[in-house]
Amino acid sequence: MTTSSDEIQIHALRCGTVGTDETIPDRSKSGNPLAFSGLFRGEKHRVWLPVYSYLIVHPRGKILVDTGWHTDTRLNQKEHMSWQLNIASKAKLPPGEAVSEQLASLGLKPEDLDLVLFTHLDVDHASGAKLVRGAKRFLAAEDELKAAAGSDIRYNRRLWDGLPLEPLFFKNTGLGPEGRSLDWFGDGSVRFIDVSGHSAGTTGVLITRNDRFVFITSDACYNRASWENQKVPGLMADKEKAGKALKWIHDLSLKPGMVEILATHDPEVEPHTITL
Repeated sequence: MTTSSDEIQIHALRCGTVGTDETIPDRSKSGNPLAFSGLFRGEKHRVWLPVYSYLIVHPRGKILVDTGWHTDTRLNQKEHMSWQLNIASKAKLPPGEAVSEQLASLGLKPEDLDLVLFTHLDVDHASGAKLVRGAKRFLAAEDELKAAAGSDIRYNRRLWDGLPLEPLFFKNTGLGPEGRSLDWFGDGSVRFIDVSGHSAGTTGVLITRNDRFVFITSDACYNRASWENQKVPGLMADKEKAGKALKWIHDLSLKPGMVEILATHDPEVEPHTITL
C-alpha cells in the first residue's frame, strides 16, 4: 500500500457490529441508571451498531485506531469477553470483517503497523488486540490504563494481556475539551486529543493536512445526533467531562476545513477511505 509523498489516507474499516442497550448511545432513552448494562431490559431495548477501526496511512507511518472484535467472538462470546460483559455487549463479526482480515485485504500484515492506538479499552474497541500482535507499538492513555488496572468490570485485561501496551502521556497544549493533547509526529498532522468522560482516558484523533481535517471521536459521541443535540452516552466515567467533550466536538464540526467527523458506532457511516 502506497500513497503520494505527503498525502494522508484514513480507512474506515467496519469490524463487526455490537448489540447493546439503546441507552448506550443516548442516555436520555431511560431514567434507569443501570439501563446501559442491559440487565432485565430484553431485546426490545437492544440496538445494533457498527464497530469501526481506522487505519491512518501517513507518510511517516501506519497507525491503527482500535481493533474491533476478535475472531473468537464467532465461537464463544461469553468465554472471550467474560459473562458480565456479554450481558451488555453482543458481537457479530461476519467473515472478512475482523481487523486482521481487513488489513490483509489491503495487502498489510500486523507487522506493517507502526502503532496501534486504543481510544479506550472497552471490549468492542480492544477485543481484537491480539489479532495485531505483531505491530511495533501499542498505546492507550495513561488514565485509561490506570482505570483498566483496577476492579471495574467494564474492562477485561485478558484481551491485551502479554502485549507491550504503553501509556500515552497527554501534554497541556490548550487543544481539546480538557486542553490536553499529544502531537504524535510533531508536525500537527496527527494529534491525540483527551476527550475523556465516557471512560477515564477516552482519546480522539485529529488528522490535519493543508487546513483540512478529520476527527475520530471514539465513544465521546456515538453518531451525528450525539454532537448536534448533545446526547451524552449511557456509560460515563465522568458526566461533566463527557458533556465538555460533546460540546467541543460540536464546535469542531462547524470549523472551516472540516472533512468528516467519524464516530465509531455511527450507523450512517459506511466503510470508505478519506484522502487528505
